[in-house]
Amino acid sequence: MEIAYSLSIALQSHQPLVIATIITLLSLLLAVRSFFKRPQKSNASGPATSAGKEKAKEATPSSSCNCSFSCNGTSDSAAFLNGSSAGPAEGPAEEGMVTADVAKVVAERQSGASMMEQLVPEITTHALSYLDYPSLCRLSMTNSLMRKAANDDNAWKALYHKDFTLEQDSVTPVNGWKAYYAATRAIMNVNTEFFNIIGDRSLPAMSRFWMKSDYVKCVHASGELFSGYSAVIQSWQLAFNWEQGFDFQVRDVRARVLPDIAWVTMKTYVDMDIAAFNMTNVFEFHHGRWYLVHHHSTVMLADGDVEQHIVHG
Repeated sequence: MEIAYSLSIALQSHQPLVIATIITLLSLLLAVRSFFKRPQKSNASGPATSAGKEKAKEATPSSSCNCSFSCNGTSDSAAFLNGSSAGPAEGPAEEGMVTADVAKVVAERQSGASMMEQLVPEITTHALSYLDYPSLCRLSMTNSLMRKAANDDNAWKALYHKDFTLEQDSVTPVNGWKAYYAATRAIMNVNTEFFNIIGDRSLPAMSRFWMKSDYVKCVHASGELFSGYSAVIQSWQLAFNWEQGFDFQVRDVRARVLPDIAWVTMKTYVDMDIAAFNMTNVFEFHHGRWYLVHHHSTVMLADGDVEQHIVHG
């Protein structure tokens, strides 16, 4: 009797601890029971998920989706887009959510929507403005979504202002800023070739560079005007024979390009310590290439210096 009485006193004094222990054991039992029942629910939900995937496959065109993720379910991103999950399904409610997500992704693919397209256009343009010309071209070749983003007219306008000039902000190119950027870049390369020919003192290359027409004109820094193809080429022959080759430093290059004509203005230096030359080159587009039709070179006089600098080219 004394033992039973002692036990009852002990139980009464530790009653909260006993209750907490019982609750903990019950919780563990419920957790174990749920753990063993989870695979069965996952197997049961398998056909429903498969059915959702089949609907997604039927709604998706048979051709490539042109997305930036793998479509064979090997990556985590692809698995998410295809509506599958890494772990087992929790129940019918979540199965319905997965099916709804699949339908949403399919609808977005059919309508052309994407994460890139959902961004504010100004943010996309600002992000692409940090890329240079080769990088933007490579980006456009990755997939259809990046091609659409990289072909945005505002992105090419920003790149044009960064690489060339802000003077033509009000210009509205007929074929868009991407085509205008490419045309400007092409005429810049042609203009660079002009100075390479002078540096090499190559008369055959200069002869091919000019358009064979009687209205072409050349004004050298001496101020002498030469008109007509033959006279212009003869003036360059004299310049190459009399003068040593020059390594021009070209600065402040500005170009304006139209479909069939373009002109480039620049400052050139033979020696950075002496006065520069103001130069203008006018090109015409014929038979798939640009030809020089007018060249004008003028010595810039600084600080009242009236000394005549006679330099051909």
